[in-house]
Amino acid sequence: MQSVVSSMTGYASVAAEQGGQRVTVELRSVNSRYLEIHFRLADEVRSLEPQLRERLQRELVRGKVECRIAVQSGATQAPSLALNEALLYALAGVAGQVAQAIPAAAPLSVADVLRWPGMLDAGSATALEACGLKLLDEAMLALQLSRRREGAALAQHLRERVEDIRARLAELGTHLPRVLAEYRNRLARRFAEVVVSAGEERIAQELVLFAQRTDVDEECSRLAAHLQAVEALLDRGGPVGKPLDFLMQELNREANTLASKSVAAAVTNVALELKVLIEQMREQVQNLE
Repeated sequence: MQSVVSSMTGYASVAAEQGGQRVTVELRSVNSRYLEIHFRLADEVRSLEPQLRERLQRELVRGKVECRIAVQSGATQAPSLALNEALLYALAGVAGQVAQAIPAAAPLSVADVLRWPGMLDAGSATALEACGLKLLDEAMLALQLSRRREGAALAQHLRERVEDIRARLAELGTHLPRVLAEYRNRLARRFAEVVVSAGEERIAQELVLFAQRTDVDEECSRLAAHLQAVEALLDRGGPVGKPLDFLMQELNREANTLASKSVAAAVTNVALELKVLIEQMREQVQNLE
């Protein structure tokens, strides 16, 4: 059974009602070399950022992730707020002492009192935070499913390109014997123009030198090995983007070497087709976690 490969691109949005308020959590992720997390949080849940970051880091390895939590008044019920009476009376007492000591000091406004940390009912805030964390877990599951669906499509694309490259390598194997035969015929004609007859030994020597200069067995073997490594990573699953990116560089290096050794249009065409296929793979690999 093949393991799961994930893309770095995904989106999820979930919402719920809590205490007459609607809490919405949105997660967006796009490509990035590393894990980058950015938050856009409503004031009511801004204190959740450390916990949110920890949960996202536990689930994700790579990608630029934006986490947005919005809190809006519900359509069916107005949010209920309660004052912390003990804190209110304590604050009033302290404000009276300040007024006696500093008569010119400005008194606290209603807005100042309501903004005082802990003045509004802590139970309501705690419920909102608990709702936000629960929704984050739901959104995280939806995001992972989204990333895995795209990852499966990308993995299938890569497997198809691997088979295309293998087909080109097999085609290359049919071209090389013909290239050697054509070169041998050219040598024989060239020697015939210069001398009465060319010894088979001399032609054989030239053929050996030509074969050495154009030998691509090593490059083809390394290409085949790299293709096997690509499939092994896709079968393993998990975060495979970085090792696959390295393999794309190695595949491209071998294709360049193969092209540099080409002495026939057919071989050059195969090498160029390999480079196109490898570049297509490299572009898709950039999307994998």
